[in-house]
Amino acid sequence: MNNPEFGENKGSLTDIEGFLIDLDGVLYTGTQPVTGAREVLRVLERRGYPYRFMSNSTRRCRASIAEKLHQMGFSIKPSLIITPAIAAANSLKDKGKESCMLISTGDVYRDFEDAGIYMRDPFTNTVVMADAGDAFTYGTLTDAFRLLLAGADLIALEKDRFWMGREGLMLSAGPYVVALEFASGKESSLIGKPSPEFFLQGVRELGLDCRQVAMIGDDITSDIGGAQGCGIHGILVKTGKYRKEEVQRSTIQPYLILDSIANLPEYLRRSR
Repeated sequence: MNNPEFGENKGSLTDIEGFLIDLDGVLYTGTQPVTGAREVLRVLERRGYPYRFMSNSTRRCRASIAEKLHQMGFSIKPSLIITPAIAAANSLKDKGKESCMLISTGDVYRDFEDAGIYMRDPFTNTVVMADAGDAFTYGTLTDAFRLLLAGADLIALEKDRFWMGREGLMLSAGPYVVALEFASGKESSLIGKPSPEFFLQGVRELGLDCRQVAMIGDDITSDIGGAQGCGIHGILVKTGKYRKEEVQRSTIQPYLILDSIANLPEYLRRSR
C-alpha cells in the first residue's frame, strides 16, 4: 500500500461508487500521460465505477480537450468532460444573457459560440475571466475594469493561483481575477473549482450521492478542499502541481494521499 507522508490514509474506498477525476496533473502533466493512468481507467470500467472528468482548464473547449487526451492515448468522450466554460455558457443562456467579454486564450471560445453567446459586444454586461496566458495585457484588463465600473458582472471560470506547464509552474487566472476585484470593488462569481456548484454538477451526472463519490486531484485547495466542502471524499495525488510544503501548511486533510492515480486500484473493492 502507498505510504503517505502526512497523516494516515483511512483505508479502502469501500463506500465509493463513482469518481470525479481532474485531468491536468492527474492523468497527464504537460503532454505526457502519468504512468499507469490509462490502465486505471480501464480498471474502473471493468469494475463498473462511473466517472466524470472535472477539468478547470479554461484554455481549451471540451472537444479540443478530448482530442488532446486522444493524442496521449486516452479514449475519452467529450460528454464525460465537465469544464467551467460549459457551465458558464449554460448559466448565461439560462439567465437570458446573449453576450460577454471573454478574456481567454486558445479555443475555449468555441464552447460559448456553440451555446449562442456573442463575444464581440462592446457594451456587454458580463465579463468572463478564463486563464488567458499572454492575453492578460494591461489594455485588456483595463477594458474589463471599465465594463465592471459601468455595472457589468464578473464571472471567474477559475481562481487557481498557478498550474504546472511545460516550463514549470505558471500563473493561472486567480491573480488577475483578484486584481480586477480589488480595482473595481466588485466580487466575482466563481463557476469552476472549488465552487460547490461545479462539483455538484459532476455528482448529478454520476447519479450518486456526494458521500458515494471521491474526487481525485493534485490541488489541495481547489480539488480536495472544494470537493470535501460538498461532502465528497478527496484523494490527493503527488503528481502535477502537488507540493509537499503546500500540504504541510494546509488545514485540509485529504481522505487519501497517493503517489499517483496508478495507486488507486489498491484501495478499490476487488469486486462490485
